[in-house]
Amino acid sequence: MRHRRNEEGGTSTAHIGPFGACVSRVSGRLPLVSTSGAGHGIMGRVSQPHVTPNLRRAPVQQRSADRLARILDSCAGLLDETGYEQLTTRAVAERAEVPIGSVYRFFSNKRALVDALALRNLDTYADRIAARLADLPAADWRAAIDAVLDEYLAMKRSVPGFALVDFGPPFPAEGAADDANRRLADRLAVLLAGHLGRRPDEALSRAILVSVEAADALLQLAFRTEPSGDAAIVAETRTLVRSYLAHTLD
Repeated sequence: MRHRRNEEGGTSTAHIGPFGACVSRVSGRLPLVSTSGAGHGIMGRVSQPHVTPNLRRAPVQQRSADRLARILDSCAGLLDETGYEQLTTRAVAERAEVPIGSVYRFFSNKRALVDALALRNLDTYADRIAARLADLPAADWRAAIDAVLDEYLAMKRSVPGFALVDFGPPFPAEGAADDANRRLADRLAVLLAGHLGRRPDEALSRAILVSVEAADALLQLAFRTEPSGDAAIVAETRTLVRSYLAHTLD
């Protein structure tokens, strides 16, 4: 569940649900680069960022890509330290050791910066899931669902900034048409269908969407109860999602 707030108002504790990832290996798009090491999947090459109107300019040369990665890494670290409301583009520039103009070369404001961080998180998550699925038997849908949940939990516990901004900004714009959970559900349906050797039909897409929304609410509860995620609630979430999907995937 997501709170609707303006960029400058409210608290900084709102949280986007545990899903929303875009599967770059299905769409053919390349992920945003990262230099931050663990937790950022297959990164580090010069690449076009995910298609987004919030990125003013895509990096072309490696130096520009590295600068963008430092900016996003710095944004992630500051989110953990200050929260969204206290985040400023100037603080990000200082942390990244780049001129403030370099930040504005890519982003018009902090909202656009956070949007780009969320999209990088989506790409990382998608890469991690794809890597896990490649090692799983095609017929074992339960193991595939476990991989989807496990990779989210691992990123939640280790990736800078992810606790506040996982796959979308903490306060979606009023009236925004973009729905991170629905977007992920559509992508996961395609990814899982490919892994299981079936078509991503309406029934599968609907079942994945319901599962995403249910897991969203339950995992938020798990992390409100315990900072590292209440193990019992996480286990119940896994049981619920598996049981619900059985009627579609068995």
